[in-house]
Amino acid sequence: MAKLVGTTYGEALFELAVEEKKEEEFLEEITQLREILAENPDFGKLMNHPKVTKEEKLKVLREVFENRISKELLGFLHLVVSKDRYGEIDAILDYFVDEVKRLKGIGIAYVTTAFHLSEAKKKEIEAKLLATTSFRKMEMHYRIEEDLIGGMVIRIGDRVVDSSVKNKLFELQRELLRTQV
Repeated sequence: MAKLVGTTYGEALFELAVEEKKEEEFLEEITQLREILAENPDFGKLMNHPKVTKEEKLKVLREVFENRISKELLGFLHLVVSKDRYGEIDAILDYFVDEVKRLKGIGIAYVTTAFHLSEAKKKEIEAKLLATTSFRKMEMHYRIEEDLIGGMVIRIGDRVVDSSVKNKLFELQRELLRTQV
């Protein structure tokens, strides 16, 4: 359900941004909003608290954000709170950001390796991904996971390429178990 709500509201916000031709402005505003919300978890607790009335939540929302964010985004937040969907705000904003990046031709890649990569190797991986995908730019996220032993795992959206030693050993084990002696 959470995915569906995030997608539905995120798509509505994205369509509003495209209609108003304000994708870049909304993206910048939402990036800042996400930072503010992450730094102030008590705000989220208040917006999700069952004993705080909807009217009080909307009043707080206006007091905190009026004249600080665009009227379109404030109206959208008002809608989210009034429909009791604030609990899905992260999924909604994530969906919006992903859609704007997709529109701009920016791919988001998550690269997991067994050890730290040099800057030259990171640039090489990014160049290879740009050459083999339709993206014009890549946003790279690197993570180290020592139990991979070697190789790397690359995830872009729902596509995963796993060339780790750990995965190859697992595949070899499965193959050996299938082999009858």
